[in-house]
Amino acid sequence: MPLTKADLTRVRDLREKKHREAAGRFVVEGGKVVAELIAEGRVFDEIFATRAWERPVRLPRETTVIEVAEADMARISHFPTPSEVLAIGRIERPDLPAGALRRGLTLALDGVQDPGNVGAMLRIADWFALDRVLLSPDCADLFSQKVINASMGSFARVPVYQAGLGTALVDPGVPVIGCDLGGRDYRAAPPPRDAVIVIGSEGRGLSPAVAARVTERITIPRIGRAESLNAAVAAGIVAAWLKGSEGDKL
Repeated sequence: MPLTKADLTRVRDLREKKHREAAGRFVVEGGKVVAELIAEGRVFDEIFATRAWERPVRLPRETTVIEVAEADMARISHFPTPSEVLAIGRIERPDLPAGALRRGLTLALDGVQDPGNVGAMLRIADWFALDRVLLSPDCADLFSQKVINASMGSFARVPVYQAGLGTALVDPGVPVIGCDLGGRDYRAAPPPRDAVIVIGSEGRGLSPAVAARVTERITIPRIGRAESLNAAVAAGIVAAWLKGSEGDKL
């Protein structure tokens, strides 16, 4: 059965953040990423799929699967080349639990607006088993297609919270370590057991409100001539430092 005009509009509107927020829904497209999110327990309200889609063995009963023709998939797809499946899920934004930052390692992103970098840093947090990721309100939207696809299954595995960092970092009870070109060599001291690591935006670095909360600044020494380091690359290096000597922390 062809999709109605209302269905086409509803799904296509989810490309924009304002419509996602109004509907409380997000969209993710692609066989691999949809399968990974289902495997991690993400429940989708609706799945639009062509006959070419290979359904996961364990598909939640509450998920409605709507078979569509390739022509209709091309109309609702968010990609230039449509995939075989597009899923719609509910936006959930849990509050940061009181005292959560006092325990474990938190990766805080301060105005990181590139969705590819935000997604990559979710994967980094997942790879190194960081305890949580904290996004400032001016970061790229967690529920954008680009962030989700860049994060792959990590979108469903890593606890992610959104909060104003200037307020959240008033008294976290642990060191707040900012990555900054003017900081000390990150290898100069043993990595802390519990800490908040702040990565600033690609263009301006740490915002003034967050810089005021930083208790220590570190840098990754430059050996070559590059002007700066990609935010996600920097996060990966620092995460490896934090988690690379677990035995020394026992």
